[in-house]
Amino acid sequence: MSTADQHKDAYREEALELLAELETSLLDLEQSPDDMELIGRIFRALHTIKGSGSMFGFEDIAEFTHEVETVFDIVRNGEMSVTKELIDLTLSAGDHVKMMLNAAGTGHPADPKRAQEIIASLQKLSPDKKELDAARAVSSEEDDPASLHEGKSITCRIRFRPPGDIFMRGINPLLILDDLRGLGECRIVAQKEEIPVLNDIDPEHCYTYWDAVLTTDQGINAVKEVFEFIEDGSDLKIDIIDIIDDKPTSSHKKLGDILVERGDVSPDDLQKVLSRQKRIGELLVDADLVDTGKVESALTEQRHVREVQEKYQRSETVSSIRVSSDKLDRLVNLVGELVTVQARLTRTSALRNDPELLSISEEVERLTEYLRDNTMSVRMVPIGTMFNKFKRLVRDLSAETGKEVEMSTEGADTELDKTVIDKLNDPLVHMIRNSIDHGIEPPEVREPMGKPRAGMLHLSARHSGANVLIEITDDGAGLDPEAIRTRAAEKGLIDPDAELSEKDTFALIFEPGFSTARKITSLSGRGVGMDVVKRSIEALRGSIEISSRKNIGTTVTLKIPLTLAIIDGLLVKIAEEVFVIPLSIIEECVELSRDAASKGNGRRISNVRGEIVPYISLRERFMINGDKPPIEQIVITRIEGRRIGLVVDHVIGEHQTVIKTLGRVYKDVEGVSGATILGDGRVALILDVPRLVQNMEREVAFAGQ
Repeated sequence: MSTADQHKDAYREEALELLAELETSLLDLEQSPDDMELIGRIFRALHTIKGSGSMFGFEDIAEFTHEVETVFDIVRNGEMSVTKELIDLTLSAGDHVKMMLNAAGTGHPADPKRAQEIIASLQKLSPDKKELDAARAVSSEEDDPASLHEGKSITCRIRFRPPGDIFMRGINPLLILDDLRGLGECRIVAQKEEIPVLNDIDPEHCYTYWDAVLTTDQGINAVKEVFEFIEDGSDLKIDIIDIIDDKPTSSHKKLGDILVERGDVSPDDLQKVLSRQKRIGELLVDADLVDTGKVESALTEQRHVREVQEKYQRSETVSSIRVSSDKLDRLVNLVGELVTVQARLTRTSALRNDPELLSISEEVERLTEYLRDNTMSVRMVPIGTMFNKFKRLVRDLSAETGKEVEMSTEGADTELDKTVIDKLNDPLVHMIRNSIDHGIEPPEVREPMGKPRAGMLHLSARHSGANVLIEITDDGAGLDPEAIRTRAAEKGLIDPDAELSEKDTFALIFEPGFSTARKITSLSGRGVGMDVVKRSIEALRGSIEISSRKNIGTTVTLKIPLTLAIIDGLLVKIAEEVFVIPLSIIEECVELSRDAASKGNGRRISNVRGEIVPYISLRERFMINGDKPPIEQIVITRIEGRRIGLVVDHVIGEHQTVIKTLGRVYKDVEGVSGATILGDGRVALILDVPRLVQNMEREVAFAGQ
C-alpha cells in the first residue's frame, strides 16, 4: 500500500470517529439548543473533516462540509438559532459524508443531487443570503485568526487591572480569578506596588492588579467571557503567547524578552544591563527599571510555558495511538500461543523437578500472566461508545412510529472487549426496535393510562464477576403471557392445553418464526428476529432473560463474558478425556460417592449441606466408556440463578484457557463452545454449561410427554 493510500485510510478512520462525535453532539444539542460548548464542538468536528479532507484529496467532502460548517459558524456567532430542522439537516449531512467516504473506497461517487438538496435546505434556514455569503467569507481558517486555535490548547498572558471602585460595585475580583483558574492550568501573581502606606489606604478602593498566565483548551473566547461583566472600566489585556499542538510554536523565552514583550521595560534599558554579571531579573530590579513583582510575574510565565510544553511533549510519548483491530487480534493470538507454551513449560519443569527450571518457569508464568492481562486490557473499550450510537436510532424510530421516546443510559464507562461490542451491536439494535415498536405506546394511549406522553427507554451496563450485565428496559405495554401462549399454540409450538411458567412462556419469544405482530411493518412482523438475537448472544457464550409486567414495562437482561479470547477455567477429567469449565460460573466442588449416588433412586440429585442440587453426569452425556472411580466429583455451577452440578471423575485444577474455535464440522455440537490446547499438546473441549442444561431440560420434558 502506498503512502498516499495509507494517509487516505487514516483520514477515513479519523473522519468516521469525528462523524460519530458529531452525531452525539447534535443529539445532545437538540436537548440543550443554547449550549455554546456543544455548538463549538460541532463546528470543530466539521472544520476538521473539511480541513483534513482537503489535505488528503477528498475535495468533494471538503467542499460539502464547508457549506455545513458555514451555517454553524453563523449559529456560533449567535446570528441563527438551533432548530429541529437544522439538527435534521445536519444529521443528514453527516450521513451523506459517510456515504461519500464509503464511495471513495469503492470508486462509485455518492449521489451529488442529495448533497445539493441538503445545502439548499441549509441555505434556506440561514437568516439572509448576504449574511450567509459574508459568513462563508470569514469562515476560512486563513481569514479568521481565532479559528487557528480551534481544538488546540493555548497559553494566554493576562493583565487584569480592575477599576478602583470594584468593591463598591459588589464584585469580588478574587472570584473572577477563581473562574480563570477553572479554565485550566493557571498561575497568578499579584502586583502590589501601587498600594499606599497604611495611613493613606482607602479600604473601599482596590489598589492591587494581577498578572496571570493560563493554559486552556477552552479557547480564547472562554477566557474573555470570564471578564465580560467587569470589562468596562478595567484595564484588561489578553495575549496568546503559545499554542500547544504537535509542534510547539515557540521555544522557551528569556526573561528579558518577556519583559520587553509585555512593555514593562524598553529594549534599550534591557541592553544596558545585559553586560553585567548578575541575573537579569536582579539587574533590572537593582537598576530600578522594573518592580520586583513584575520580574516575579515574568519568571512565573517563563516557568509555566516551559513546564506546559515539557509536560505536553512527555504526554505525547504515552498518548493514544490508532492501531487497526487486525493488529490487536494478531497480538492477542500470539499472547494466546505464549500462554499455551508457558503451560507446556510449567508441566515440563514439574516433571523434571529441576529447581532452576522451576524458578524460570514460575517467572515466565508471572510475566505471561501480566502480559496477558495488559494485552486484553488494550482491547477493552467503554460500552458507552455503542450506547451513543443508539441515540440516533431511537430518534429516527420515534419519528417513524410517531411515538415520543426518551432514552437514558447508565454505566457507559463499563468496559468490554471490542470484539464482543462489535458482535453485540445487531442484537441490541433489534431489541431496541422491538421495545419501541411492540412495547412503548403512542402518546394518545399512554396519557389516559396516567403515563407520561414520552416513553422511557433505559440502557444500563455493569460488571458482574467475569461478565457484564446489559439491561434494556422500557415502561411500555409489557408482554401479555396469554397472547404469547395463544400465538405459540397457533403456530404449533406448544400444545393448547400446556401449562407453562411465566419464564417458559416468555422463552417462547425466542422460538424461530415466533411473532405477536399481526401487521407487517418495516420494524417487525416478519417472523424473524428474537431467535436470531438469542443465537447471537449464545455465540458470545452469553445468556438472555426477559422479565415483564403487563402495562408496566419489560426488561431484557444480557449476560455477556468480558472477552472471547482467554478465560480462567477449571480442568476436569473423565477417564482419559479432559474438559474445561469456565471458572466464572463455578461455586464449589464436592464429592459424590457411590452410596450417595444410589440414594437418589435413579434421579440425578445430590444433598449438598441440606440443599438438593440436580446434576448432569458428563460421562453419560458424552458417552465416555470406562469404569467410574469409587468417589466422583461434582462441580457445582450457578446457571440463571440455579445451582446445577456436573459430575466428573477428577478435578485437576485452574487453567488459563486460550479459546480456539471449533471447525465447521463441529460448530453445531451442543454443549461445547470451543477448545483449548493443553501443555502436553492434548486438546481439551470447553463446555457450554448453559446449553448443556437447556438440552437436558428439553430431553427430560420430551421424555415426560
